Amino acid sequence: SSLSERLSDMGKYAFDPEDAGESSKARGSSLRAHFKHCREVCHAIQGMKLAKAKKYLEDVLLYKQAIPFTKFTGGVGRHPQAKLLKSAGDKVRWPQKATKVILDLLKNAEANAEMKGLDVDDLFVKHSQANRAQKQRRRTYRAHGRINPYMSSPAHVEIVLCKYVEPVKKADKEVPKLTRKRTQQLRLKAGGGL
Repeated sequence: SSLSERLSDMGKYAFDPEDAGESSKARGSSLRAHFKHCREVCHAIQGMKLAKAKKYLEDVLLYKQAIPFTKFTGGVGRHPQAKLLKSAGDKVRWPQKATKVILDLLKNAEANAEMKGLDVDDLFVKHSQANRAQKQRRRTYRAHGRINPYMSSPAHVEIVLCKYVEPVKKADKEVPKLTRKRTQQLRLKAGGGL
């Protein structure tokens, strides 16, 4: 089968890099880690260089750095480590399972980049996203013979690494040419002239 057919079988990503040859992807479906945690971890590594993102997630597993919780903040405690991250409301956590899952995906994307022959040192996390997956059902037993659902909230996670390009510098601001009338107004305001 041709390359385009194989790529279409791989599934769609929410983000398509402009230069597919200079990028690598990794994704996981129905991962048994909380969706809300996966979302916060993905958000934390977005835009980081690959080596920095890996080091950051490894530090999270060792409780040396924390994941700032910005969207799903209900019941999340405050912690002085959040000051280092300038986290809103100092709300941080160290989600172990989600961090391990996303670190594995980062390593997988890195291996995919090496297979393509890309320079791993130049890569950064262009896109990382977590979506809710179908919940898995269990049951819990309550008082008076009742039964309640006991659902898990898995996640679909995708990561795209791209080659880092230096941003283009803004051109020097051109001073607009003043009309004769405006020049005279400014001269009067400054107190020059007559």
